[in-house]
Amino acid sequence: MISRKSMKKILLQNVLLLLAFLLLAVMVPLTSFAISLDEAKAKGMVGEQTDGYLGVVTPSADANKLISDINLKRKDKYQEIANSNGTSLSAVEQLAAKKAIENTHSGHFVRLPDGSWKKK
Repeated sequence: MISRKSMKKILLQNVLLLLAFLLLAVMVPLTSFAISLDEAKAKGMVGEQTDGYLGVVTPSADANKLISDINLKRKDKYQEIANSNGTSLSAVEQLAAKKAIENTHSGHFVRLPDGSWKKK
């Protein structure tokens, strides 16, 4: 029979393995898409928004698919961070938006609070 302590250790190992896998999945380049995030930003197709997520500047099927996938991953990661820090999802989204906009390269688009797009 497995002791309660051993079960907890096994569970913790599995949780850590899952977290490592999720982190790797978020960090792996999105090579399966017809266009990469960097390419889409450089072409002015997508930009960072004030809600912490990507938005479509110039609509296209590739941009829409890319944004949908990345935004889902971002939301999952933001929720994970919120849960581990005992804060709200919206607080994490706001901080992530601020950092993403600050780190946006010159010439790439950011969405202003009024909803318009502006090149940085």
